[in-house]
Amino acid sequence: MNEFDPIELDARKGPFWRDWRVVPGLAIVAVIGLAALALTVSHGGRAPKQKAEPMVAAAATAPPTPAVLPLKPDEWRGQIDYRALDARIRTMMTDRSMQGLAVAVVEDGRLSFVQGYGVTTPGDGEKVGADTVFRWASLSKTVAATLSARLANEGAFSLDDPLGKFGVSLRLPNDAQNTLTVEQLLSQRTGLPRNAYDGWLEGGRDPKMIRESLAAVPLLCPPATCHSYQNIAYDTIREVVEAATHRSYADEARQRLFAPLGMTSATIGLDGLRDAPHWAPPSRWGHTAPLTEFYYRVPAAAGVNSNIVDLARWMQAQMGQAPAVLPPPVLADIQRPRVNTGRPYGNSPLGRSLQHPSYGLGMRSFTYKGHRLVGHSGAVTGYRSTMMFDPATRTGVVMLWNSEANLPFKLQAEVFDLAYHQPFQDWLQLKARDRSDLAP
Repeated sequence: MNEFDPIELDARKGPFWRDWRVVPGLAIVAVIGLAALALTVSHGGRAPKQKAEPMVAAAATAPPTPAVLPLKPDEWRGQIDYRALDARIRTMMTDRSMQGLAVAVVEDGRLSFVQGYGVTTPGDGEKVGADTVFRWASLSKTVAATLSARLANEGAFSLDDPLGKFGVSLRLPNDAQNTLTVEQLLSQRTGLPRNAYDGWLEGGRDPKMIRESLAAVPLLCPPATCHSYQNIAYDTIREVVEAATHRSYADEARQRLFAPLGMTSATIGLDGLRDAPHWAPPSRWGHTAPLTEFYYRVPAAAGVNSNIVDLARWMQAQMGQAPAVLPPPVLADIQRPRVNTGRPYGNSPLGRSLQHPSYGLGMRSFTYKGHRLVGHSGAVTGYRSTMMFDPATRTGVVMLWNSEANLPFKLQAEVFDLAYHQPFQDWLQLKARDRSDLAP
């Protein structure tokens, strides 16, 4: 299963540079689309020099969290009708595509609703709760971009530095990696065809070797001039971070982001998922799906795991609730639109409702009913994830689920309709025949 940000699911109808076969005189491309936090750290090959870990003051820097998590109806607080939302989610969970789901809503910067639904595995799984750990998949790109923006803000490197300065493994046609900047990499403007060589990664090839091979791929557009979603190339930012800090990418994410934000369940890597006391294995249409490692090998693109509360903390930090960790200039760098993209969610009703789609640094933005929304989502075999929020009102929703269902993506619109006091619109369309236009 290809790893991608499902906001561009319509792209699967067109070409993806997923696989590559060489025949005499012709390159044929077939198309398609951090190690445990405090335990095992994957260095992605090179072992950087180690420095003393920076001091962490989590209590002083973490986003505000209620003394008691809002898990029960009498603890749900805010202007949103959470009983109505809970009823919609429970109805959605009856669909056969759903397995386990964790949801959290932040309203006016405050964690207002947390709930788990379903069970972790088909049949006899444990009930999903606030402490159940899932994969973030491509939502992990927000961590890579945020870490990079913070390091740039602190002077470790500049977002305008060319990638060639850091001795990265990425090779582009005409040695464009020597002029492509960190900012252009993080805003997905390599010029490569979408999801270049993801098939090689899924086939077990080393990501560094694959990046070195990208010089042979015909470009979709001149580098820096258009948006083209990548995983393997995007993971080049891990090499930039490690070259600039002389520490592993996972260590940097843990010390500069997860620990000071109080994200105690957040890890990077397969072991971090499996070692969690409560975690949700992958599933597909009521059956267990294989737990794959392929995209953990590009951790900056798809390596993070956590429970729903820590993902909500991450969203709160992106809203500006943890300025000691993510000061306003860093958030401005991350969330500022830098390149236009295709229509989110394709030509579906939801896709048509999300206007002015664009991409910042590992972060999407668009307009919904006159409101600017920011976020990202992700998908790997047996998992989906999403984060969407309104920076102006500091209201948003995060969801993690261990199936390949599309319904939670649609549910986001219903959450914002409740937040904006819009008339009810049945975005889920549960009685309609199952559609494939949003399917991975």
